[in-house]
Amino acid sequence: MDGHIIVVGLGFGDEGKGAVVDALCHDGPVTSVVRFNGGAQAAHNVVVGDRHHTFSQFGSGTLAGVPTHLSRHVLVEPIALAGESRELAELGVPDPLRLLSVDADALLTTPIHVAANRAREDARGHARHGSCGKGIGETTWYGLLAGRGAAPGDVVEDQVVLGVPGAPPTVGDCAHPAVLRAKLDALARFYEPLIGDGPSVDDLVSLYRDFAGAVRITTGDEVGRLADRGRLVFEGAQGVLLDQWRGFHPHTTWSTVTPDNARNLLGHRPATVVGVTRTYQTRHGAGPFPTEDREVLARFPERHNDTGRYQGAWRAGHLDAVLLRYAVDACGGVDALAVTQLDAHDLKVATAYDAPLPDTDLTAFLTHRTPTLACLPDPVTWLEAHLDVPVLITGTGPDRADYAVRAPARR
Repeated sequence: MDGHIIVVGLGFGDEGKGAVVDALCHDGPVTSVVRFNGGAQAAHNVVVGDRHHTFSQFGSGTLAGVPTHLSRHVLVEPIALAGESRELAELGVPDPLRLLSVDADALLTTPIHVAANRAREDARGHARHGSCGKGIGETTWYGLLAGRGAAPGDVVEDQVVLGVPGAPPTVGDCAHPAVLRAKLDALARFYEPLIGDGPSVDDLVSLYRDFAGAVRITTGDEVGRLADRGRLVFEGAQGVLLDQWRGFHPHTTWSTVTPDNARNLLGHRPATVVGVTRTYQTRHGAGPFPTEDREVLARFPERHNDTGRYQGAWRAGHLDAVLLRYAVDACGGVDALAVTQLDAHDLKVATAYDAPLPDTDLTAFLTHRTPTLACLPDPVTWLEAHLDVPVLITGTGPDRADYAVRAPARR
């Protein structure tokens, strides 16, 4: 495949985006993998022979030797990033941080955000939203407050404002200890009513100063500079059905999962949007799942997915063509598909529900739906016909050797 490529998940996440990005990077020259949403909650598995890594913040092209750029739309967690760098070094990647560049305007996720995220989710009890517990929502929410002039007691995005927010800390602040300290002090004071005494600000300033010295921090249009040098692969996190605007509230991520951010970063440069889907539906944690089926869950056990303390249980069911079409439309269309788990057999697909999708209150609607199921003997042929786009990447197993990047057929 030629030109820039935007990879997005068309489900609730866990579609196989990491393996697809790795396959694209292995298939031909790629200048950089660009992350364009999410943060340290990504969990993209790549298997190459006896090497396996679950990518969180590094791009999934790293084992293919492709650098990563974390754009301004990514929430950066330096402590977790350092741990991931050590894991990659143990797998034989020389000096992983050398392969990384980070936009100075990217927001920092700190242990304070993480503690606040977990405290809120614990307080919800059985009404949990399904958070990963990585501080993603708190990082975004706190960043929103400064521009809104929020005051204590206000309710913003369903959360009560506890104090007076300060300007959010960014990656660029890590190179300026005095600025960073002031922002972290304000952050700690803001969250003290929720989490009590948090981590030492002095320790965080020291850690983040080391982080600034270990990575290349960029300003200006770094993505444009990279794009002019060669092909970029944009790696999305989560799935479109969890998108903050198009997902099913409150079981969503605080992130724009659709290709919008990637398109914005590219400007007027063209790109191919590749939507990724499994041959069956999956979901991690709470939220509506019309085609959920415990038999499917039992038939296709997951080696790399399990119940998380905050995220919840791993769930599975039949492929949902209604939600697949919804996700494609939310993306403004896709140019091609990547289909994973093609080694699964005896599949079914939901072609309709017992009522049409409404324009509002989709969460309540999807919670009580009965799907109409049909047999799915050939997922590739069926999906190409149903969505009228070609399948250009196929995966028949977990290993890179199980993935193929196909030449586009003449249409």
